[in-house]
Amino acid sequence: MFREKEIVVLDYLSRGYPGMKKIEPIIQGIGTKRYTLLELTGQKPVRIKEVINLEDKSFRIRRRLAANQLTNFARNNLKEVVEELVEKNEEDIIKIINSAGKITIRMHKLELLPGIGKKNIQNFLKERAKKPFESFQDINNRVSSIPDIKKAVVKRILIELEKGKAEKYHLFTAP
Repeated sequence: MFREKEIVVLDYLSRGYPGMKKIEPIIQGIGTKRYTLLELTGQKPVRIKEVINLEDKSFRIRRRLAANQLTNFARNNLKEVVEELVEKNEEDIIKIINSAGKITIRMHKLELLPGIGKKNIQNFLKERAKKPFESFQDINNRVSSIPDIKKAVVKRILIELEKGKAEKYHLFTAP
């Protein structure tokens, strides 16, 4: 299983959750590579959207979170942080898109992206067969029949986070 090395802070509760017996700071964050939602405890105060290295011994992972366990503040920050992470990880996401294959005989992994259906996937695969994609801009220029690919990737990541293990296929997040 892949372990996150860094997270981006979505919310920081300096005195923990209301009603907790042990008063300790709680950090809710999202992993920078596989978009895993995590809850940490830490000795150091942190800022929202700060990147924390998980190898730092002053932070300890308490548990993985589902999207419905996030605080309202963290849930409001989630979309914006995911958009920033998608921009930052563009190269890795393009590798996933270039190497994506069929899930079943009738369904391709790229059909999981919102806005890409049976008709659009054919144009997408023809362009990918000519030359692998190099960036989101390259995809948008070469395959005009699909909507903005970056927005589609962000929507897909948010869908995978919201549904969690109920989602049958995970393209970008860790199940």
